[in-house]
Amino acid sequence: MWTFVSPKIVFGEDALDEIGTLSIERALIVTDRAVRSLGLVDPVTERLAGIGAQWEVFDAVEPDPSIPAVLAGAETARRFEPDWIVGVGGGSPLDVAKAIWVLYERPDLQPAEINPFIDLGLRKLARLMTIPTTSGTGADVTWAIVLTDPVEKRKMGLGNRENVADIALVDPAMAAGMPPQLTADTGLDALTHAIEGFTCTWHTDLTDGLCLNAAAEIFTVLPRAVEDGTDIEARTRMHHAATAAGLGFGNAMASIAHAMGHALGSAFDLPHGRAVALCLPYTLEFAAAKAPDRAALLASHLGVSDAGGEPASRALADAVRNLAETIGNPLFLADAGVPRHALDEALDKLVDDAENDTQMITAPRSPSTEELRRLFVAAHTGNSVSF
Repeated sequence: MWTFVSPKIVFGEDALDEIGTLSIERALIVTDRAVRSLGLVDPVTERLAGIGAQWEVFDAVEPDPSIPAVLAGAETARRFEPDWIVGVGGGSPLDVAKAIWVLYERPDLQPAEINPFIDLGLRKLARLMTIPTTSGTGADVTWAIVLTDPVEKRKMGLGNRENVADIALVDPAMAAGMPPQLTADTGLDALTHAIEGFTCTWHTDLTDGLCLNAAAEIFTVLPRAVEDGTDIEARTRMHHAATAAGLGFGNAMASIAHAMGHALGSAFDLPHGRAVALCLPYTLEFAAAKAPDRAALLASHLGVSDAGGEPASRALADAVRNLAETIGNPLFLADAGVPRHALDEALDKLVDDAENDTQMITAPRSPSTEELRRLFVAAHTGNSVSF
């Protein structure tokens, strides 16, 4: 038995016009200062004004959103009393919007208590709208919430199926201003979602199709989107691929690359997409030795390799490396600016955080503590994984 969860999705040019069809009295817009300064909140407020709605903007979201930011946003929500919460931005504002919504409706909870095994009872006070401005995180269509605990300096994977958005407005024009590096990082994040969603142990026939199509699109079009941000066809196809990958992995789960990437992002302030994509080839090689079948099947579908088994799985890892190199992203941690002594000092905590990450549950091959240490070291040096 499996469950598939999705918001209503309005995709394409003028998707934001859907706001005009909704009954909204008071909207709390959750975003960050960069998104607001780029004017990307303005199309939202213009449409809210058109239906006579009031709004307030909460823009105190950090790149790796923290628990204090969520608590501050929840206080703002309780004061303003919105009937809609509107997340506008990349993964960070969208995750914070979800968490604010939960705490607004459930003031008895702490952020760390948001989990899949409780009844939240949402939608008594408000509904949630998500509007992505990057093509990669998939946060607009998933129920996952990733927050950083600033005390323990670790990322927490939270969320509940109830806190999926009611509606996601996915307009490629909202992502048209992404600079090349952000396009690369978020695009590789979407690719990691697609590949791990296809290869993880909780995949289904429905998620397989979404992940396969997303991966194929990203391999084809991401270099174009990075090279020319005004290529609207490339932007549209990347926005579509990010949404498909989000739906795919959001209903299947991710895997070891996400567990490792979460730990690395907290320790070394690496952008999420860069961190998880950097780890992906090494985790694919690790799985190839004992559990290559899913990656080999994906490699065949993508036209990467028809060799089957471990050779095809390793070919998929090389294809990921080649794409990252083509768009100028680092292939190993040393190249990403992490000194070896810093890795060694953080290694025990990195391993502990990754082992306790929810995304480790669905790994096609589960690493031992020692194997996980060796995976982090391999990801630092760039050496292929053969254990």
